[in-house]
Amino acid sequence: MPAISFQSVSKSYPKTRNQTGAAVKALDDVSFEVQPGEFFGLLGPNGAGKTSLISILAGLSRASGGTVTVHGSDVVNDYASARRKLGIVPQELVFDPFFTVREALRIQSGYFGIRRNDAWIDELLASLGLVDKADANMRQLSGGMKRRVLVAQALVHKPQVIVLDEPTAGVDVELRQTLWQFVARLNKQGSTVLLTTHYLEEAEALCTRIAMLKQGRMVALARTSELLKAASSNVLRFKIDSELPIHLASQARITGRIVQFPAHDAHEIEQYLAAVREAGLTAHDVEIRKADLEDVFLDVMAEKGVEAKASKELVDIDLAGAAK
Repeated sequence: MPAISFQSVSKSYPKTRNQTGAAVKALDDVSFEVQPGEFFGLLGPNGAGKTSLISILAGLSRASGGTVTVHGSDVVNDYASARRKLGIVPQELVFDPFFTVREALRIQSGYFGIRRNDAWIDELLASLGLVDKADANMRQLSGGMKRRVLVAQALVHKPQVIVLDEPTAGVDVELRQTLWQFVARLNKQGSTVLLTTHYLEEAEALCTRIAMLKQGRMVALARTSELLKAASSNVLRFKIDSELPIHLASQARITGRIVQFPAHDAHEIEQYLAAVREAGLTAHDVEIRKADLEDVFLDVMAEKGVEAKASKELVDIDLAGAAK
């Protein structure tokens, strides 16, 4: 039995009074499963449908079509059972300003009928670096500390499935390290983790399988290792002090002074460097690296249609593996 199952899930939002045309389709026939004990990544650009999918899983929104289950419990027809099996860390910093951290965790426990679990609350506080904030009022905490409390609240009832929706957005490096060490430990102990993030290096390091959404549809689903193997090239990376000519810039990924070109072989690398020299520019700190998940993600999202051939092949990789 899968830990999470999305089957033919669709979601449409009606137009407002000031809009015309058909309803907005946020999700279009999305299907995939997350197996027990997996660390699964759900990726996509803003507006791809990730939040809609998580909202449906959490019971905050209803799908227009399809079914969603958590360890066999339907999120609509058996909501209470499904919700007990889930621990969700939302994107937004939602908190009650009238309670201390420890009181907030005790109250959250009560929502699930759990009493006298101070030993587990103490472990959560210690694991997330909140011991010295246990008796502080929630409104006194920094944004990073509030984020830690949200994680603790999601885990206070020891859910089988942990959903992390952009958990490290806007937080410091220390929290990221603390959070990932703790979540990785829970995953090794058997918890299933579903992660959405824009930090692709985190997804590459943590997730065993990854799904990618684009415009509400699934465009890739595979093991992380298979996605990286499917990358078509290495990457030429260097720094420059001036802007590239348009004909070169259109082929590159540029971040500040850093320029990156996909490079299939040594001849292509030399062609790029020669073109840079001909433009009167000097390449500094030149290196060749293997393609990473960000390169794969950009390649998939650059496909002209959501049913592009390359994306279909990536989906087939996973389906073939699941059938074995």
